[in-house]
Amino acid sequence: MDISIVVPFLNEEESIQDLSDWIAKVMLAHNFSYEIVWIDDGSTDSSWSIVEKLCAENELNKGIKFRRNYGKSAALNSGFEVVTGNVVITMDADLQDSPEEIPALYDLIIKDDYDLVSGWKQKRHDPISKRWPSKVYNSINRSITGIKLHDFNCGLKAYKKAVVKNIEIYGEMHRFVPVIAKWAGFSKITEKIVSHQKRQHGNSKFGFERYRRGFLDLISISFVSRFGKRPMHLFGSLGAILFLIGLGIAGYLAYAKIFMQGYLMTDRPIFYFGILAMILGTQLFMTGFLAEMISRNSSERNKYQIEKKLGVD
Repeated sequence: MDISIVVPFLNEEESIQDLSDWIAKVMLAHNFSYEIVWIDDGSTDSSWSIVEKLCAENELNKGIKFRRNYGKSAALNSGFEVVTGNVVITMDADLQDSPEEIPALYDLIIKDDYDLVSGWKQKRHDPISKRWPSKVYNSINRSITGIKLHDFNCGLKAYKKAVVKNIEIYGEMHRFVPVIAKWAGFSKITEKIVSHQKRQHGNSKFGFERYRRGFLDLISISFVSRFGKRPMHLFGSLGAILFLIGLGIAGYLAYAKIFMQGYLMTDRPIFYFGILAMILGTQLFMTGFLAEMISRNSSERNKYQIEKKLGVD
């Protein structure tokens, strides 16, 4: 299969049918073999009924329905598990991402051999209250991650199949898929300017709370990308440094006690600092051991309660 299109959605009953028709039109015009995987992230409207209808009418449509809202990362991760296409396209269901961009994205993956292509909505039809915070946020992301993309949060992206089958996303990590992919060894990453459509139906799910969660996840992914498989390298190093500082202080105080008459160790504030440093050093060392054990034995991170599946195993 040429292309798998993964579409996570939440309460998009007005848009799903139109998006399905638009995708089918583009795929037919370019003679692509394809599938669409719809992931219902806990919708409370009639969105899932529309997906059921699409799946019944055409086996190229497949569906996954969560019992409750888990977030976009969970939806994408579940979609990635079932896709079969050589190129995987992700896009939002609100009709702001144009399926007309898919052929060019496909060519960048197949012909130019990129691992991941991220859309860049250079001209956005969003209010200034959303555009400017996004610019600042993306600038911070570029500085911290070293990946020179203008729009980390663009839902329209293309991947080699191997990429989505070898990464795991959770929390708010869908914003940092390029970072996760690079960490996994897929370093051929680029961006493409894509058109941004005005929202036609419903309301944006955007909120400033996403920036707070996203910033914390950025710190998390920066840590995980460096120490996720070897947390002992961080905690063990910090613990060893603190313990050695405390041990050095203890050695100095012991020397002073032995060779300096009338010297009272417990009257010196540095005595308590030395004890604290050794205690904290030991605790950090133990944290490193525990983190190593957890990272090697965790298997529950991406377990979601799925209510229904259509056309997927």
